[in-house]
Amino acid sequence: MDTSNWQVVVVEDEADSMELVCGVLEHYGITSVGAETGEDAVELLNRLTPTMLIIDLALPQLDGWGVLQAVKSNPLTQDVPCVAITAYYTPILASRALKAGFDACFPKPLNSRTFIADLYRIMES
Repeated sequence: MDTSNWQVVVVEDEADSMELVCGVLEHYGITSVGAETGEDAVELLNRLTPTMLIIDLALPQLDGWGVLQAVKSNPLTQDVPCVAITAYYTPILASRALKAGFDACFPKPLNSRTFIADLYRIMES
């Protein structure tokens, strides 16, 4: 799959996790833009329409659920795939994320090989 035109917004407040996710994406030729807060992510969406968002659920202030709501309520971004990541993963939380409108939910730390394959699958659907 050609990823040269992908632009993925990574919303993550932990620097190490942000670096890891962006590094994995860039290793596969995917351009990433980081946002450290939910508010920063919403502001970014006023300037660009990404190919996908990867959103940590446990952000301070405007959390991942709030970011998802902002994305889905904006006509320009409502169809952009959103992926949740969380250190607090449970099957119940993943089910809740899917029902809320996320396209997938992954536990942290991420498995880089399967994570990229899953992102490809989401983009193909």
